[in-house]
Amino acid sequence: MNAASLINHLLNQTKTKTKTPQPASAKFLTNKIVAYLNSGRLHEAVSVLFASPEPFPYTLYARLFQICSSRKAIVEARKVESHLVTFSPTPPVFLLNRAIEAYSKCGCLVDARELFEEMPERDGGSWNAIITAHSQSGHAEEALCFFLQMNRSGVFANAITFASVLGSCAVVLALSLSRQIHGLVVKYGFGANVILETSLVDVYGKCGDMSDACRKFDEIHNPNAVSWNVIVRRYLEMDDGKAAVLRFFQMFPAAVRPLNFTFSNALIACSNICALKEGMQIHAVSIKMHFDVEKVVSCSLIHMYVKCGKLEDAHAIFEQPNEKDLISWTSIISGYAMSGKTREARELFNNMPERNVISWNAMLAGYTRFSLWEEALYFVLLMRSTTKEMDRVTLGLILNVCSGLSDVEMGKQVHGYIYRHGLSSNLVVGNALLDMYGKCGNLRSARVWFNQMSQWRDNVSWNALLTSYARHQMSEQAMTIFSEMQWETRPSKFTFGTLLAACANMFALEQGKQIHGFMIRNGYEIDTVVRGALVDMYSKCRCPEYALKVFKEGGLLDVILCNSIILGCCHNRRGREVLELFGLMEEEGIKPDHVTFQGLLLACIHEGLVKLGTRFFHSMSDEYGIIPRIEHYESMIELYSRYEHMDELEGFVNKMPMEPTVSMLNRVFDACRQYGHLRLGKWAAERLNGSNPSNPFQFDT
Repeated sequence: MNAASLINHLLNQTKTKTKTPQPASAKFLTNKIVAYLNSGRLHEAVSVLFASPEPFPYTLYARLFQICSSRKAIVEARKVESHLVTFSPTPPVFLLNRAIEAYSKCGCLVDARELFEEMPERDGGSWNAIITAHSQSGHAEEALCFFLQMNRSGVFANAITFASVLGSCAVVLALSLSRQIHGLVVKYGFGANVILETSLVDVYGKCGDMSDACRKFDEIHNPNAVSWNVIVRRYLEMDDGKAAVLRFFQMFPAAVRPLNFTFSNALIACSNICALKEGMQIHAVSIKMHFDVEKVVSCSLIHMYVKCGKLEDAHAIFEQPNEKDLISWTSIISGYAMSGKTREARELFNNMPERNVISWNAMLAGYTRFSLWEEALYFVLLMRSTTKEMDRVTLGLILNVCSGLSDVEMGKQVHGYIYRHGLSSNLVVGNALLDMYGKCGNLRSARVWFNQMSQWRDNVSWNALLTSYARHQMSEQAMTIFSEMQWETRPSKFTFGTLLAACANMFALEQGKQIHGFMIRNGYEIDTVVRGALVDMYSKCRCPEYALKVFKEGGLLDVILCNSIILGCCHNRRGREVLELFGLMEEEGIKPDHVTFQGLLLACIHEGLVKLGTRFFHSMSDEYGIIPRIEHYESMIELYSRYEHMDELEGFVNKMPMEPTVSMLNRVFDACRQYGHLRLGKWAAERLNGSNPSNPFQFDT
């Protein structure tokens, strides 16, 4: 027996026990109920109606259902429906439709469905009410089933029905059914309804068909602000930030005022593609239209400036007198933390009026990103003593801390927590555990846990295990894991990067070639990262011709890839190619870094180009703003020493901004003894003796 039937039964019992009705007319009671409703006393109004053994005007029932819907008063709604069906054996269909809507708004879908199934007659409004009820309650598949039943019963849908059905199609990503409904919308003459046209744009976008979404949007005669917001949002969700920003700017020639969420979506799109210029333009428009004071827009502005590397601008928006919420606090803290300014981030974190798990994660992520393991550990202890909130992101970060500290025992404690709280089957957490055991060198536990993950592991799990063995110089075992991996999942480009590094470590040229061929045969993209790994592998395996071929066959170049081939050529004593490659970098406009110059200096050492090496060394700071490192000074000392440029060597070591290391002094001493440079040799010997008096150096000419 459902709730309505139970109330009906109780009402009949009350009616039977009442010997004589109350001496009040229906008109008097109606006025009394209306008076209660006008004063906002719904409970008293329904009590009067429920106690009366007489029917009331249908308009009164309709008003009661409407108020019950808006207040989500389920008990009162049930009483009104019970009274209606008790004293009106054949109530009008529109009133029962209002009852279904009331049950839906109150979150009682079972009551709505039971009433619908008990209705002796139904009209389009009945079907619309039950479809909308299921759609708005998150039961998209049931809503679509009711829509199909409605069509089979010969009832035509209206615009409201189509809107609900299209919303349900978007939830379950029913692209084929959406296209059929699109045809019905046009067939029934609703093709020019801007709400339905917008719903079609929305469903096509959510189903990943942006070409149809864009085509449908362009067909809308006068798209409104919601229409524009939908197309911007769908492009954003499809990771096409450029198109999202473009659509946003197209709103203004169309004379449509954006919604605050449209501003937010456009700013998020700018964040994703680091479009600072466009983001600043949107910021200016938001100020002009007074949207910058709204929380959703100000939070997006902070996020955009953070992502584009403009922390000062983000902080300036944060410091504006607008009300700051938890999202804005977390955004600015994350910006400072992930930019390496953990001290400033921690000060902001300490001043937060409230925190949630995301706030804690943002601060902890900053510590782990920059390998501040001790600070991260103390922060974890503070978090555990302050709050019990932890999610899978927190656990992954804590496991990163365990890896950074090589503390496998703490990692095992985290593993126990994960097991006790039923999170073992979470793939993200499971992969983080696997990575922790591997980085801590506990390969036995890594393998055991990997086997326990057999029901839910993915290619990330395989990559983590494979990388663990490769990282600990167990390259042959890594190759064996790769063979096993192919039975279960498709390797990713990250897998091949690890394998090629393993081949480079054990000089396995033939296996490296096989992996290269495997990628080509199976259609894998040879991107910049993989090209770098191939160049490194071929270079270390003494096959510079193949390394140069891979380098030249690719498209875009970057400094990392160029450094790989430069160091590879140095490794194979092909200094002339290094100089040619540096010329190519300059032609392509690729700015060198300290690794590039280390390769150039090594090439000069191999080729005996002392003057060119000197010019490269000075150009680091003079032309490129790169401060020379200790390895660059060591290379210059080796260059001068090897080719007997003793005067240049003496002048160089005397002008060094740092004290020479023992290895530098040893090289100077050996060169002076070899070439008979007395003054500099004695100087080097004195320095060496000062650092190691128990084993004195003597310079003999």
